[in-house]
Amino acid sequence: MTRLLEYFSFNSEAPLLFTQFYFWAFFALVFAVFGLLHNKLLLRNLFLFVASAFFYYKTSGICLLILLFCTISDFLIAKKIHASTHSLRRKSWLMLSIGINLLLLCYFKYSYFFTDLINNIFGTQWRVFNVFSLAGNALAGRPVFSVDRIILPVGISFYIFQTISYTMDVYRGRVQPVKSWLDYGFYVSFFPQLVAGPIVRANTFIPQIYKPFHLSRRQFGIAVFWILNGLVKKIVLSDYLAVNFIDRVFANPSMYSGFENLFSLFAYSLQVYADFSGYTDIAIGVAMLMGFYLPQNFNSPYKATNAGNFWKRWHISLSRWLQEYLYIPLGGNRKATFGTYFWIVTMALIAVALSRSIWLFVGVALILLLSLWFTRNNADKRRKLTTNLNSLNTMLLGGLWHGASLNFVIWGGLNGLGVIIYKTWKAWSASVRMWVMLALFVIVFVCNTYIYPCAALNIAVIWIGTLTVFTVIRFIYMLCGELFALSLKPSLEKAFSTIWGVTQTFVFITFTRLFFRSGSNLDPAEANRVAWETAVNMIEKIGGAWDVTIIPQVIQSYASVFVLFILGMIIHWLPQRWKRRYRIAFANMPIPLMILVVVATVFFVYQFITADLQAFIYFQF
Repeated sequence: MTRLLEYFSFNSEAPLLFTQFYFWAFFALVFAVFGLLHNKLLLRNLFLFVASAFFYYKTSGICLLILLFCTISDFLIAKKIHASTHSLRRKSWLMLSIGINLLLLCYFKYSYFFTDLINNIFGTQWRVFNVFSLAGNALAGRPVFSVDRIILPVGISFYIFQTISYTMDVYRGRVQPVKSWLDYGFYVSFFPQLVAGPIVRANTFIPQIYKPFHLSRRQFGIAVFWILNGLVKKIVLSDYLAVNFIDRVFANPSMYSGFENLFSLFAYSLQVYADFSGYTDIAIGVAMLMGFYLPQNFNSPYKATNAGNFWKRWHISLSRWLQEYLYIPLGGNRKATFGTYFWIVTMALIAVALSRSIWLFVGVALILLLSLWFTRNNADKRRKLTTNLNSLNTMLLGGLWHGASLNFVIWGGLNGLGVIIYKTWKAWSASVRMWVMLALFVIVFVCNTYIYPCAALNIAVIWIGTLTVFTVIRFIYMLCGELFALSLKPSLEKAFSTIWGVTQTFVFITFTRLFFRSGSNLDPAEANRVAWETAVNMIEKIGGAWDVTIIPQVIQSYASVFVLFILGMIIHWLPQRWKRRYRIAFANMPIPLMILVVVATVFFVYQFITADLQAFIYFQF
């Protein structure tokens, strides 16, 4: 009985994870009951809603009440939006829905962030306290809840974005409001994707709620494959790399060499991909076993040849959400709106307040004013400027969505600049590219050598120098091709171009992850300070003097980590058609052989399980 009570109660130290035995026991029970109810839509949906609510309770405890409140609130408001015929009234209901959702998100996720912001601007000493805990203690008549800190509910960013998309799609007439609150609750809380996505759009998932269950023999095999694939990614790749190397370096980067700090960054790129896409693979497989289909969330992102293409391959559901509900309302590639300039100025002011550097705002304002001045008489250039500003705003706000610290804003801004720079670069001729890179290299080299030598500029000199060398080589090759009619085979030239694009994109994305990882896994109360210190320390080590003689020793000491990293990247870069072949081959296996493969895979994965199971990285978002 005691063990049973433990299973049904919430334990903050042991949330229900896909990698736990308890989850698979839970899913086995859910799937067994589902097998009895799968043809009775009302009972099936009711049961899955209750099961999903229990799953969320096991991951986030009393925060289940927030999920239920959002569900009821948006269900009722969407009905009001649909029933209203007056445009102003419909818009008012929509604004109420968005306002409630964003206020809840801001309170639980950004209270410490905004408190730091206000204290830095006005020199105050405000502190955060939990008003919901205070109210709960008042109702209970005794101190049941801690009022000193706010706990971030698991997955709140995902289901808040999902409920916002529902009311906006009802407002736009893309979907009809769900008739039953239980059906809508099932849509919002469906447990495979509840706490870490993918973000499911109402117009793609709600119709599935009313369809009879169907699962073909091949679909069953594909579902099992995705589950195994996700477990291997999460436990064998992500957790092993994190526990045995990455977490150690990020915990105290000053204790490790520049080479170790640099490798930890590249290893983290594989870790975060394996972790997040592993969760998505398991979610897709579990949902598919019950006849529901979740959207693709990853498409081999490290095959991207530029930053823009990367964001079409990484966290696809979030990228599409931001494009649909943020980028386009800001004006997209059509025009500038009030929000275009409001958000760029606001984000600059936030960065100034947190960094306490007025020069940052002066620089942003100067660049913006000069850009507006030089494009004032050219409609095409003004449109391109507008598109770039809207893209940058979307990435900055997307960065802030990921975490409430300046590091996430920097990370989002760097990704936005990467997209803009590539668009600009693509429009230039080969000669312009060469002269721009030469000029940029000279400027950075002079600054680092004579004006302000520092680790960050050391890194910039090496990276920009490498880009400059290859840009000059490419220009000379093209010039020789024009003068002497020399050229490579088109297929060979395309291969070189792809390899170069993939390499520099992977390096760029990896370095932006410095700011992403240093802000992760932190208490919101100290995120800004600790994240910035970690990032600065790593830059100092990577851009400082290296003792190259210790590199062989480091590789030997962490041989298993290096081998696993190399194997993981090779598998990631395999052609998509190869992956599809072995996925289909697994799905078509005879059931007895499939069972043997499953048992062998689980046994293999079990060898990599650490003492403390690692929570999925995106649970905190």
